[in-house]
Amino acid sequence: MEVNHQVKKACYHLPGLFEFTELYRAFLPLYREHREYFYEWCAIGSVYGAPADCLWGGGRVGFGDVEPSEVAALMEEYGISARLTFSNSLLGAEHLSDRRCNKLCELFEKSGARGGAENGVIVTSDLLLDYLQNNYPGFYFVSSTTKVLTRFEELKKELERPEFRFVVPDFRLNKAFGELDTLSDPLKRKVEFLCNECCWVGCPDRKACYENVSRKNLGEACADHICASPTADRGYRFSDAIESPMFIGIQDIQNVYLPKGFSQFKIEGRSLGSAIILEFLLYYLTKPEYQLKVREAIYLDSNLDLF
Repeated sequence: MEVNHQVKKACYHLPGLFEFTELYRAFLPLYREHREYFYEWCAIGSVYGAPADCLWGGGRVGFGDVEPSEVAALMEEYGISARLTFSNSLLGAEHLSDRRCNKLCELFEKSGARGGAENGVIVTSDLLLDYLQNNYPGFYFVSSTTKVLTRFEELKKELERPEFRFVVPDFRLNKAFGELDTLSDPLKRKVEFLCNECCWVGCPDRKACYENVSRKNLGEACADHICASPTADRGYRFSDAIESPMFIGIQDIQNVYLPKGFSQFKIEGRSLGSAIILEFLLYYLTKPEYQLKVREAIYLDSNLDLF
Protein backbone atom coordinates (compact mmCIF):
# COMPACT_ATOMS: atom_id res chain seq x y z
CA MET A 1 0.00 0.00 0.00
CA GLU A 2 1.24 3.46 -0.93
CA VAL A 3 0.94 6.04 1.82
CA ASN A 4 1.30 9.71 1.00
CA HIS A 5 2.64 11.34 4.15
CA GLN A 6 2.74 14.74 2.40
CA VAL A 7 -1.06 15.25 2.48
CA LYS A 8 -1.64 17.46 5.51
CA LYS A 9 -4.70 19.54 4.62
CA ALA A 10 -8.27 18.62 3.74
CA CYS A 11 -10.09 20.62 1.09
CA TYR A 12 -13.83 20.94 1.53
CA HIS A 13 -16.21 21.54 -1.36
CA LEU A 14 -19.26 23.30 0.04
CA PRO A 15 -22.86 23.41 -1.24
CA GLY A 16 -24.97 26.37 -2.31
CA LEU A 17 -22.99 28.68 -4.61
CA PHE A 18 -26.25 30.39 -5.63
CA GLU A 19 -28.59 28.88 -3.06
CA PHE A 20 -26.77 30.11 0.07
CA THR A 21 -24.91 33.18 -1.16
CA GLU A 22 -26.10 35.32 1.75
CA LEU A 23 -24.89 32.76 4.28
CA TYR A 24 -21.44 32.76 2.69
CA ARG A 25 -21.48 36.54 2.53
CA ALA A 26 -21.74 36.47 6.34
CA PHE A 27 -19.48 33.46 6.95
CA LEU A 28 -16.49 34.20 4.72
CA PRO A 29 -15.43 37.42 6.50
CA LEU A 30 -15.31 35.42 9.74
CA TYR A 31 -13.31 32.71 8.02
CA ARG A 32 -10.81 35.27 6.70
CA GLU A 33 -10.52 37.54 9.74
CA HIS A 34 -10.62 34.91 12.51
CA ARG A 35 -8.63 31.96 11.26
CA GLU A 36 -8.03 31.01 14.89
CA TYR A 37 -11.70 29.94 15.01
CA PHE A 38 -11.15 27.25 12.38
CA TYR A 39 -9.13 24.04 12.09
CA GLU A 40 -5.65 24.59 10.67
CA TRP A 41 -5.76 21.26 8.85
CA CYS A 42 -8.60 22.15 6.48
CA ALA A 43 -9.48 24.73 3.84
CA ILE A 44 -12.37 25.66 1.56
CA GLY A 45 -11.59 24.17 -1.83
CA SER A 46 -14.71 25.39 -3.64
CA VAL A 47 -18.37 26.28 -3.38
CA TYR A 48 -20.66 24.58 -5.90
CA GLY A 49 -24.20 25.01 -7.16
CA ALA A 50 -26.54 26.21 -9.89
CA PRO A 51 -29.23 28.89 -10.04
CA ALA A 52 -32.93 28.18 -10.25
CA ASP A 53 -34.36 26.98 -13.58
CA CYS A 54 -30.96 26.04 -14.95
CA LEU A 55 -31.31 23.76 -17.98
CA TRP A 56 -27.92 22.10 -17.56
CA GLY A 57 -28.39 21.65 -13.82
CA GLY A 58 -28.70 18.28 -12.15
CA GLY A 59 -28.30 16.38 -8.91
CA ARG A 60 -30.64 18.74 -7.10
CA VAL A 61 -33.05 21.37 -8.39
CA GLY A 62 -31.32 24.71 -7.78
CA PHE A 63 -33.32 27.49 -6.15
CA GLY A 64 -30.89 30.39 -5.92
CA ASP A 65 -32.02 33.67 -7.47
CA VAL A 66 -29.02 35.85 -6.62
CA GLU A 67 -27.54 37.83 -9.50
CA PRO A 68 -24.74 35.61 -10.92
CA SER A 69 -22.33 38.54 -11.16
CA GLU A 70 -22.67 39.05 -7.39
CA VAL A 71 -21.93 35.38 -6.76
CA ALA A 72 -18.86 35.44 -9.02
CA ALA A 73 -17.61 38.63 -7.35
CA LEU A 74 -17.98 37.14 -3.85
CA MET A 75 -15.97 34.03 -4.71
CA GLU A 76 -13.38 36.14 -6.53
CA GLU A 77 -13.02 38.46 -3.53
CA TYR A 78 -12.18 35.55 -1.24
CA GLY A 79 -10.11 33.58 -3.76
CA ILE A 80 -12.42 30.57 -3.63
CA SER A 81 -13.10 28.36 -6.62
CA ALA A 82 -16.69 28.53 -7.88
CA ARG A 83 -18.05 25.32 -9.40
CA LEU A 84 -21.06 25.38 -11.67
CA THR A 85 -23.11 22.23 -11.09
CA PHE A 86 -24.07 21.25 -14.63
CA SER A 87 -24.71 17.57 -13.92
CA ASN A 88 -27.83 17.03 -16.03
CA SER A 89 -27.42 13.50 -17.42
CA LEU A 90 -30.04 13.75 -20.17
CA LEU A 91 -28.79 16.62 -22.31
CA GLY A 92 -29.05 16.49 -26.09
CA ALA A 93 -27.22 18.50 -28.74
CA GLU A 94 -30.20 20.85 -28.93
CA HIS A 95 -29.62 21.93 -25.34
CA LEU A 96 -26.01 23.07 -25.75
CA SER A 97 -26.95 26.45 -27.18
CA ASP A 98 -28.94 27.43 -24.08
CA ARG A 99 -28.25 31.13 -23.74
CA ARG A 100 -28.48 31.37 -19.96
CA CYS A 101 -26.09 28.51 -19.26
CA ASN A 102 -23.59 29.82 -21.80
CA LYS A 103 -23.77 33.27 -20.22
CA LEU A 104 -22.99 31.69 -16.85
CA CYS A 105 -19.98 29.95 -18.36
CA GLU A 106 -18.71 33.18 -19.91
CA LEU A 107 -19.05 35.01 -16.59
CA PHE A 108 -17.41 32.40 -14.38
CA GLU A 109 -14.63 31.55 -16.82
CA LYS A 110 -13.62 35.22 -16.89
CA SER A 111 -14.02 35.56 -13.13
CA GLY A 112 -11.78 32.56 -12.53
CA ALA A 113 -9.12 34.00 -14.82
CA ARG A 114 -9.12 37.29 -12.85
CA GLY A 115 -9.34 35.90 -9.34
CA GLY A 116 -7.01 33.87 -7.20
CA ALA A 117 -8.79 30.57 -7.85
CA GLU A 118 -9.62 28.78 -11.07
CA ASN A 119 -13.32 28.04 -11.49
CA GLY A 120 -14.73 24.64 -12.46
CA VAL A 121 -17.76 22.75 -13.73
CA ILE A 122 -19.27 19.55 -12.33
CA VAL A 123 -20.53 17.42 -15.22
CA THR A 124 -22.22 14.10 -15.91
CA SER A 125 -22.83 14.29 -19.67
CA ASP A 126 -19.84 13.62 -21.93
CA LEU A 127 -21.66 15.59 -24.62
CA LEU A 128 -21.63 18.66 -22.38
CA LEU A 129 -18.05 17.98 -21.29
CA ASP A 130 -16.83 18.01 -24.90
CA TYR A 131 -18.76 21.21 -25.59
CA LEU A 132 -17.35 22.98 -22.53
CA GLN A 133 -13.79 21.87 -23.22
CA ASN A 134 -14.00 23.29 -26.72
CA ASN A 135 -15.75 26.54 -25.84
CA TYR A 136 -14.61 27.34 -22.29
CA PRO A 137 -11.05 26.02 -21.86
CA GLY A 138 -10.52 28.13 -18.75
CA PHE A 139 -12.51 25.72 -16.58
CA TYR A 140 -11.39 22.57 -14.79
CA PHE A 141 -13.86 19.68 -14.66
CA VAL A 142 -15.25 17.39 -11.96
CA SER A 143 -16.95 14.06 -12.65
CA SER A 144 -20.27 14.15 -10.81
CA THR A 145 -21.47 11.72 -8.17
CA THR A 146 -24.70 11.54 -10.22
CA LYS A 147 -22.91 8.97 -12.40
CA VAL A 148 -23.42 6.64 -9.42
CA LEU A 149 -20.03 4.93 -9.64
CA THR A 150 -20.55 2.11 -7.16
CA ARG A 151 -17.97 -0.35 -8.54
CA PHE A 152 -14.30 0.30 -7.86
CA GLU A 153 -13.33 -0.66 -11.41
CA GLU A 154 -15.67 2.05 -12.74
CA LEU A 155 -14.21 4.60 -10.34
CA LYS A 156 -10.63 3.80 -11.29
CA LYS A 157 -11.41 4.08 -14.98
CA GLU A 158 -13.01 7.48 -14.37
CA LEU A 159 -10.05 8.64 -12.28
CA GLU A 160 -7.72 7.76 -15.14
CA ARG A 161 -9.52 10.13 -17.51
CA PRO A 162 -7.20 13.15 -17.90
CA GLU A 163 -10.04 15.58 -18.53
CA PHE A 164 -11.17 15.36 -14.90
CA ARG A 165 -9.32 17.06 -12.07
CA PHE A 166 -11.57 15.38 -9.49
CA VAL A 167 -14.02 12.47 -9.48
CA VAL A 168 -16.83 12.07 -6.93
CA PRO A 169 -17.67 8.37 -6.48
CA ASP A 170 -20.94 7.09 -5.11
CA PHE A 171 -20.89 7.41 -1.32
CA ARG A 172 -21.07 3.64 -0.96
CA LEU A 173 -17.39 3.44 -1.94
CA ASN A 174 -16.37 5.74 0.93
CA LYS A 175 -15.01 2.93 3.11
CA ALA A 176 -13.78 0.53 0.40
CA PHE A 177 -10.19 0.87 1.60
CA GLY A 178 -9.12 -2.57 0.42
CA GLU A 179 -9.48 -1.21 -3.10
CA LEU A 180 -8.98 2.51 -2.54
CA ASP A 181 -5.60 1.86 -0.94
CA THR A 182 -4.37 0.33 -4.21
CA LEU A 183 -4.69 3.63 -6.08
CA SER A 184 -1.54 5.54 -6.97
CA ASP A 185 -0.95 8.81 -5.13
CA PRO A 186 -1.93 10.94 -8.17
CA LEU A 187 -5.25 9.09 -8.44
CA LYS A 188 -5.87 9.34 -4.70
CA ARG A 189 -5.56 13.11 -4.98
CA LYS A 190 -8.39 13.09 -7.54
CA VAL A 191 -10.92 11.24 -5.38
CA GLU A 192 -13.49 13.58 -3.85
CA PHE A 193 -15.52 11.80 -1.18
CA LEU A 194 -19.15 12.69 -0.44
CA CYS A 195 -19.04 12.96 3.35
CA ASN A 196 -22.51 13.53 4.73
CA GLU A 197 -24.94 11.67 2.46
CA CYS A 198 -28.16 10.73 4.24
CA CYS A 199 -29.41 8.42 1.48
CA TRP A 200 -30.18 4.80 2.34
CA VAL A 201 -27.07 2.66 1.76
CA GLY A 202 -29.24 -0.04 0.20
CA CYS A 203 -30.96 2.34 -2.25
CA PRO A 204 -31.36 0.69 -5.70
CA ASP A 205 -32.81 3.81 -7.37
CA ARG A 206 -30.17 6.50 -6.90
CA LYS A 207 -29.54 6.97 -10.63
CA ALA A 208 -33.28 7.11 -11.33
CA CYS A 209 -33.64 9.77 -8.64
CA TYR A 210 -30.97 11.92 -10.29
CA GLU A 211 -32.52 11.40 -13.73
CA ASN A 212 -35.84 12.64 -12.37
CA VAL A 213 -34.16 15.91 -11.39
CA SER A 214 -32.56 16.13 -14.84
CA ARG A 215 -35.96 15.77 -16.51
CA LYS A 216 -37.42 18.51 -14.33
CA ASN A 217 -34.57 20.86 -15.18
CA LEU A 218 -35.26 20.20 -18.87
CA GLY A 219 -38.82 21.30 -18.28
CA GLU A 220 -40.36 17.87 -18.78
CA ALA A 221 -43.63 17.09 -17.03
CA CYS A 222 -42.89 14.16 -14.76
CA ALA A 223 -43.97 12.88 -11.39
CA ASP A 224 -41.67 13.21 -8.39
CA HIS A 225 -39.37 10.28 -7.74
CA ILE A 226 -40.72 8.23 -4.85
CA CYS A 227 -37.90 7.38 -2.47
CA ALA A 228 -37.99 3.79 -1.15
CA SER A 229 -35.83 4.52 1.89
CA PRO A 230 -37.31 3.28 5.19
CA THR A 231 -36.77 6.78 6.61
CA ALA A 232 -37.77 8.82 3.54
CA ASP A 233 -40.55 10.57 5.44
CA ARG A 234 -37.98 12.13 7.80
CA GLY A 235 -36.21 14.08 5.09
CA TYR A 236 -32.55 15.01 5.51
CA ARG A 237 -31.26 14.96 9.07
CA PHE A 238 -27.60 15.45 9.88
CA SER A 239 -28.05 13.20 12.90
CA ASP A 240 -29.15 10.39 10.56
CA ALA A 241 -26.24 11.04 8.19
CA ILE A 242 -23.77 10.79 11.08
CA GLU A 243 -25.08 7.32 11.91
CA SER A 244 -24.64 6.05 8.35
CA PRO A 245 -21.81 3.52 7.94
CA MET A 246 -20.60 5.63 5.01
CA PHE A 247 -20.42 8.90 6.93
CA ILE A 248 -17.04 10.62 6.94
CA GLY A 249 -16.49 12.71 10.05
CA ILE A 250 -13.64 14.97 11.06
CA GLN A 251 -11.86 12.23 13.02
CA ASP A 252 -12.03 9.98 9.95
CA ILE A 253 -10.56 12.72 7.79
CA GLN A 254 -7.70 13.48 10.18
CA ASN A 255 -6.82 9.94 11.24
CA VAL A 256 -7.67 7.82 8.20
CA TYR A 257 -8.13 9.67 4.93
CA LEU A 258 -5.36 12.29 5.12
CA PRO A 259 -2.69 9.76 6.20
CA LYS A 260 -3.74 7.51 3.31
CA GLY A 261 -3.27 10.34 0.81
CA PHE A 262 -6.90 11.45 0.28
CA SER A 263 -7.57 15.17 0.63
CA GLN A 264 -10.81 16.14 -1.16
CA PHE A 265 -14.17 16.08 0.62
CA LYS A 266 -17.57 17.17 -0.66
CA ILE A 267 -20.35 18.31 1.67
CA GLU A 268 -23.84 17.85 0.25
CA GLY A 269 -26.76 20.12 1.06
CA ARG A 270 -27.88 22.28 -1.88
CA SER A 271 -31.54 21.41 -1.31
CA LEU A 272 -31.44 22.12 2.44
CA GLY A 273 -31.78 25.37 4.38
CA SER A 274 -29.16 27.85 5.56
CA ALA A 275 -29.49 26.70 9.19
CA ILE A 276 -28.40 23.14 8.42
CA ILE A 277 -25.59 24.37 6.13
CA LEU A 278 -24.34 26.44 9.06
CA GLU A 279 -24.27 23.25 11.15
CA PHE A 280 -22.06 21.64 8.49
CA LEU A 281 -19.72 24.65 8.57
CA LEU A 282 -19.54 24.43 12.34
CA TYR A 283 -18.93 20.68 12.42
CA TYR A 284 -16.42 20.36 9.59
CA LEU A 285 -14.52 23.65 9.80
CA THR A 286 -14.91 25.22 13.23
CA LYS A 287 -13.08 24.38 16.44
CA PRO A 288 -15.57 23.40 19.18
CA GLU A 289 -14.54 26.22 21.50
CA TYR A 290 -15.38 28.81 18.81
CA GLN A 291 -18.59 27.33 17.43
CA LEU A 292 -20.79 29.52 19.62
CA LYS A 293 -18.96 32.65 18.47
CA VAL A 294 -19.47 31.73 14.82
CA ARG A 295 -23.09 30.74 15.37
CA GLU A 296 -23.86 34.01 17.18
CA ALA A 297 -22.17 36.11 14.51
CA ILE A 298 -24.26 34.44 11.83
CA TYR A 299 -27.52 34.53 13.82
CA LEU A 300 -27.09 38.21 14.61
CA ASP A 301 -26.46 39.19 10.99
CA SER A 302 -29.51 41.34 10.23
CA ASN A 303 -29.30 40.62 6.50
CA LEU A 304 -29.60 36.85 6.87
CA ASP A 305 -32.76 34.82 7.40
CA LEU A 306 -31.71 31.33 8.45
CA PHE A 307 -35.17 29.87 8.93
